[in-house]
Amino acid sequence: MITPLAWLAGALYAVALWAILHRCRRGPFGPADRVTLARAVLTGVVTALVVDGSAVAALTAVAAVALALDWVDGQVARRTGTVSSFGARFDMETDAFLVLVLSVHVAASLGAWVPAIGAMRYAFVAASWSLPWLRGPLPPSFARKTVAAVQGIVLVAAGSGALPGPVAVAAVVAALAALLWSFGRDIAGLWRDAHAPATGEAAKRAGRAGRAGRAGRGGEKVAEQVAAP
Repeated sequence: MITPLAWLAGALYAVALWAILHRCRRGPFGPADRVTLARAVLTGVVTALVVDGSAVAALTAVAAVALALDWVDGQVARRTGTVSSFGARFDMETDAFLVLVLSVHVAASLGAWVPAIGAMRYAFVAASWSLPWLRGPLPPSFARKTVAAVQGIVLVAAGSGALPGPVAVAAVVAALAALLWSFGRDIAGLWRDAHAPATGEAAKRAGRAGRAGRAGRGGEKVAEQVAAP
């Protein structure tokens, strides 16, 4: 039975989601936005189940569906010609919060270090408030996209209880290491582009990323969707 605290967490999530969409959305939802909205609702269910702490099987199933739909909304956006900066940002923020919640869930069994996975993107955004060069454009990257997708898959598997303890720890450590590498590579690239003359390869990278959109770290879907034919 879902606890009152879990119901409260779900209700607060729903109110926050409505407020954010009411403030940020311009115009009606497109087909892909509806898919992302379904993922956002499922993320709220995952949040409530993490707070509840007992329905691990249900949490795993709901989170797995939310992760699977992450591939669907991008495909729908491109095939229907409804790619938008709002849709890409909505997708990205939904992904980020789902990973954060899943990392908190896995921390209950593996340790307090696991939420570093979910918190890393938010720490990067916070750092960019005082370091403007971190808000520079990034070129699309298949490696970045793959590392981001792996985080959710590994966290769902580790939190399901299906993996032996040592295997779960090794998988989450590997996911965290990959994420650190991805962030480190992007930070180094942003530093080079911000502090080097706008010539040569740096100018080419800046030009490509600028045409794709000034999305910043974590906004690779904006760049990749806008750049896609």
